[in-house]
Amino acid sequence: MTVKNAFLFLVIPLLYSCAATNKNYSPTKKYPKEQLQQDYTLLRNIFEKKHPSLYWYTSKDSMDMYFEKYYLAIEDSMTEQQFGWKIIAPLTRQLHCGHTSFSMSKAYNKWVGNKKFTEFPLFMKFWNDSMAVTANLNRKDTVFKRGTLVTSVNGMRYKELTQTMFGYLTEDGFAENVNYLRLSNNFPYYHRNIFGLSRNYTVQFLDSTGKEQTVKVPLFEFPKDSSRQGGHIPAIKLTRHERRLQRLQLARSLAIDTINNTAIITLNTFSNGGLRKFYRQSFRYIRKAHISTLVLDLRSNGGGKINLSTLLTKYVTRLPFRVADTSFAAAKTLRPYTKYIKGKFLNNIGLFFLTKKRNDGLYHFGLWERKLYRPKNKNHFGGDLYVLTNGSTFSASALFCNDVKGQPGIKLVGEETGGGWHGNDGILIPDITLPNTRLRVRLPLFRLVQYKHVPKDGRGIMPDIYIATNYEALVKGFDKKMQVVRLLIRQKNAMGNLQ
Repeated sequence: MTVKNAFLFLVIPLLYSCAATNKNYSPTKKYPKEQLQQDYTLLRNIFEKKHPSLYWYTSKDSMDMYFEKYYLAIEDSMTEQQFGWKIIAPLTRQLHCGHTSFSMSKAYNKWVGNKKFTEFPLFMKFWNDSMAVTANLNRKDTVFKRGTLVTSVNGMRYKELTQTMFGYLTEDGFAENVNYLRLSNNFPYYHRNIFGLSRNYTVQFLDSTGKEQTVKVPLFEFPKDSSRQGGHIPAIKLTRHERRLQRLQLARSLAIDTINNTAIITLNTFSNGGLRKFYRQSFRYIRKAHISTLVLDLRSNGGGKINLSTLLTKYVTRLPFRVADTSFAAAKTLRPYTKYIKGKFLNNIGLFFLTKKRNDGLYHFGLWERKLYRPKNKNHFGGDLYVLTNGSTFSASALFCNDVKGQPGIKLVGEETGGGWHGNDGILIPDITLPNTRLRVRLPLFRLVQYKHVPKDGRGIMPDIYIATNYEALVKGFDKKMQVVRLLIRQKNAMGNLQ
């Protein structure tokens, strides 16, 4: 249940910067209007018959209007990229479902490989009503240093720029926090693919006196391979075991702050990383070491397997819980669209055996609705728990946050999650492959309403202790949220020592 970023269409082709190496694929190939309309109509039919939340945040009348609008926008032949991001991206945006997104064809992704494209050189952090430089590809530039506040790019000021770019990005309900982080992680990538390329960019910024200045920033082109000039640094070869350890460390880690008697667990996914063993070993160590405080960092956790999220919840929850109040699919089979959907056999089996039709006409996944999970007896952690969250806390990690929020001794700290508070879609999320362009569109087959009493306002899960982006931390490069949590722990420990 993760969210994958996709390539956005190019208004100005970037293909001049690198030639195709796959002789069987050409990114410049244009598909006839009729083929594009066929792919589009098929996608609409599948959405209308199989998507569980097509009208959850957008009314049927409005969705019908959007379907018609983007169909009529297919006025001529288009490349795969143009069709994907001029037509499919803004359409999927209207569903307000973070699990309904598109990606380029496998052939396109193979062609892209590790190519480096020319692009806008500034990486920027987006928050509230500000954007500040975090990195500059042009190392010779003495103007745009880390922390420089940018006020506009090519005449588009912050509000217009973000609203326009958000129109190509998906989210759960109206929880845009995830999209601020997407732009912050790779603004040149999104800007290049949404707006195209400019030889020069007009950038306005605030100088050291707070006065707004305007400069022309040239398009950045990566230098040619310097390996022949002796500038190439050979990659360090790792053994198979070392590569495995590296992958595990990227997925999850445990650190101990002995001074504050605190364990810090970082979980970046619920999909891999040998988590069952990691949970067992980590919580056993925490118990044996008599550690009283745990910090759980989910700020980069886009989700994964619900059973691994549920297992973690059992280690720390103080109360019994269910995965969802309601969980259902719109249909019991993928027919007549089975051949276009990945994992067709297993997904059809899952829908058939896991669901049962109820009086509401929907096919309910009764296991999640009925089963009551209880706290673990062995190696259960009952001390103070701080859960760090932000917009990238999504899907299965949002389910975890929903379950533990408000429990004694547990605090969510940071920013609103990207995953919905009321609920989201998921469980089974196969790809639709459109037959002509081979574009892929994710199709969640189930809707989960985790808590009926939480209003369906489209927001993410709110933290108990809100910590916004801090400009000083941005400039100096330290973790403000973790710093605040450590301070809270020290203060509580000091109060305990006084008693």
